[in-house]
Amino acid sequence: MTTLLAARDLRKSYGGVIALDGIDFEVNEGVTGLLGANGAGKSTAIKLFLGLINPTSGSAEVLGEDAASSVEIRARLGYMPEHDCLPGNVAAAEFLTHMAELSGLPPAYARSRAADTLRHVGLFEERYRPMGGYSTGMKQRVKLAQTLVHDPVLVLLDEPTAGLDPGGREEMLTLIRRTGQEFGISLMLSSHLMGDIERTCDSIIVLDAGKVVEQGAVTSFTEETESIAIEVDENREQLIEALKERGITPLIDGSALVIEGVIGDQYDLIRDALVAANAPLRRMAPRRHELTEIFERNGE
Repeated sequence: MTTLLAARDLRKSYGGVIALDGIDFEVNEGVTGLLGANGAGKSTAIKLFLGLINPTSGSAEVLGEDAASSVEIRARLGYMPEHDCLPGNVAAAEFLTHMAELSGLPPAYARSRAADTLRHVGLFEERYRPMGGYSTGMKQRVKLAQTLVHDPVLVLLDEPTAGLDPGGREEMLTLIRRTGQEFGISLMLSSHLMGDIERTCDSIIVLDAGKVVEQGAVTSFTEETESIAIEVDENREQLIEALKERGITPLIDGSALVIEGVIGDQYDLIRDALVAANAPLRRMAPRRHELTEIFERNGE
């Protein structure tokens, strides 16, 4: 597997403030999530890989080369910044063509590539409109398109769902996933929203206060456990008592009752408790870990 990015004992401080504290991680092919609260060091890490700032110590490597010393290697990256940065009086087609030409594509191919990329993000019909009249969701799609137009190896996305409503967020995450599948381009998605990472990414790197606290495959953090979650339409308190009478003490997790370490004939006891409590069953399923538990573990 090709290592696309690598942080080697990477440290960045701004005066007396340590943004990254000697971190180590690798980003391979696929969709990688860079998860952390605001101020955790995500944007600093991205800027180091882009060569926009220099590390205090250690190295940020792109395809095995030091990002700070190689413009050519950084040109193989795409970057979607968090904040609005589009020229409002320019049409999307013109803007993307210009960005493609800046990356070295011949004018005719740049125009063709711009049109194809705008079609991919769903803006082909709107390509000649000035971007100042675009909605927030449309502007985010243009920003994604400009990261792709020069056919990079890896795209860095900084909070790509910022400012979007729930429907727009879901559309953007689906588009990000499709980009990896259809273009064969790897992506690193930086976000403070755990749901975005869980639904979109193959692997995850978790930053907290400038340190890597977890990393690995997303499935390793969200795998099914031996616990089950039960939701009923009514008589939940009666169900809790009926379970306790049978030696089972459930945990309350929102609308669900969670029973840990269920084995063997305990399923029969749970069924009997549901009948005894006259509690209509809405859902009973293996409980999955959630990414929120990463922070709960590290906060203990």
